[in-house]
Amino acid sequence: MKLGVVSAIYDGFSFEEMIDDVSANKLECVEVACWPSGKAERRYAGVSHIDVENTSDEYVSYLKDYCKKKNVEISSLAFYPNTMDGDLEKRKANIEHLKKVINMSRILGVNLVTTFIGRDQNKSVEENLELFAEIWPEIIKFAKQNGVKIAIENCPMLFGRDQWPGGQNLFTTPALWKKMFEIIPDDNFGINYDPSHFIWQHIDYIKPLYTFKDRIFHVHFKDIKLYKDKLDEVGIMAYPLEFMSPKLPGLGDVDWGKYVSALTDIGFNGYACIEVEDKAFEDSKERILDSVKLSCRYMRQFVI
Repeated sequence: MKLGVVSAIYDGFSFEEMIDDVSANKLECVEVACWPSGKAERRYAGVSHIDVENTSDEYVSYLKDYCKKKNVEISSLAFYPNTMDGDLEKRKANIEHLKKVINMSRILGVNLVTTFIGRDQNKSVEENLELFAEIWPEIIKFAKQNGVKIAIENCPMLFGRDQWPGGQNLFTTPALWKKMFEIIPDDNFGINYDPSHFIWQHIDYIKPLYTFKDRIFHVHFKDIKLYKDKLDEVGIMAYPLEFMSPKLPGLGDVDWGKYVSALTDIGFNGYACIEVEDKAFEDSKERILDSVKLSCRYMRQFVI
């Protein structure tokens, strides 16, 4: 496994500053956020460290050379939008930008894009599966033509009132994965596996690693803490952020020894990126840098 970090936490840092810190932490790789320019619609969105619209030879060579000089690989280009948004204009814009990210992934020789499926949050699961069957085969085909794999993260994108009632990403459970892989069986369509999202859904986060081992292209190391006292008050039907909180690896409820052990069991030797989303470490640039350093220090006991 190659240990890295998701660059979204480096909001306000230049590409060079971000790569410099990744290198300083002796990480092997980075998942590079590639959002379109403009105002972010939510936390960790809107961050962009690579301009995917600039495909000039000079820019591409500069990115490659800088990473090589710092001994850092790009694990994937990352863009996590809602490509099945109920707003058709947003949907169209998100798909268009996703294709630009796919194209840039090919040009850079990364050949992997990490993203969401999306979801119309006001439609049923069954209606969204139909929507998925309309929208996604063409996207996966486009990626395949460009020699790019697509890895979907299993985050429900349901945290508070804004995403209620259904959330903004359909790719949330093993049962849905099976249905979606039946609809699109292409071998370049797979998973960016994050154990933390299964914990707050009360799903076994180890078993699916074995079941879907051939579909796991990329993994996240992010922790989550469930607050039992709060859960006892509001119940599982409440907005999830009322009873849980994302944390740095080691500060939540993921059993990291068990998780990494399962990854070694299935022979996963790809990119494993720490995803920092801990509000306790976001009040200054220094604290953000500390959060990456602490996460790296903790995960190095499992990934050499």
